[in-house]
Amino acid sequence: MPTIFHYAHTCLHDSTVEQLLKLTHEAQHYAQEGVLTFDSLDMIRPIEQVKFPDRPILLAPREMPRRKLTTPAGLAAFFHAIAHVEFVAIYLAWDIIYRFRGLPDEFYRDWLRVADEEAQHFSLLRARLNAANIDYGTLPAHSGLWDLAQDTSHDVLVRLALVPRCMEAHGLDVTPPLIEKFKQLGDDDAVGILTRILTDEIGHVALGSKWFKALCKMQNIESEAHYQTLLLTYYKGGALKSGFNQELRLAAGFSQSELEWLEIHSH
Repeated sequence: MPTIFHYAHTCLHDSTVEQLLKLTHEAQHYAQEGVLTFDSLDMIRPIEQVKFPDRPILLAPREMPRRKLTTPAGLAAFFHAIAHVEFVAIYLAWDIIYRFRGLPDEFYRDWLRVADEEAQHFSLLRARLNAANIDYGTLPAHSGLWDLAQDTSHDVLVRLALVPRCMEAHGLDVTPPLIEKFKQLGDDDAVGILTRILTDEIGHVALGSKWFKALCKMQNIESEAHYQTLLLTYYKGGALKSGFNQELRLAAGFSQSELEWLEIHSH
């Protein structure tokens, strides 16, 4: 019977874009059928050995061209950038499965579902690009998204605090205004894609909250104080960006006191 860690190993170290999508959906199917096992016998490779496709070419954030949503080229660049975010998110979900062993089976089932949904998001965005005769990888992409995975590869609590409960939670703040922008532009296809992504991402951040709190409890750690400590220790972006979507973050498992603390420490 296939193991989830075998799938994770192959997806992270030996997959093309097409293989990554196929294996992710296949693993989720086997999990739903009850034939995927959670035995962990293989060695864990260091995160530096994770292999991404040769394209897209990765640029530092400051080198990325600015995008205007009112031009065809700007729209293409926007959707390519979002597709890259979702593509890396597949890797992030597989990596939290692969790198942190000995946790409840439910943990791995939850993050496999996240990987599968991120793959669905990527495919929606790729289809949008293909409709404009562009494919993923033909434009440059942001190089910094995987850095957070490397910085948090030593501790599952740090990973949960910094990836789903910080980087991905930021998407809950910035996506609703983008949806409104595309409504104003009359782009119903974009509205539909971004609304689907936002709905799923609330659930992904909620899983980050669920497991951060559960694993803190297992280790007799006070979760809110530890979350604050980890953000202050590991977040490298300076002060957090203000403009938090209180409603969506509460739905995704943030407490009111956590949101108040974030507001104090943002600009």
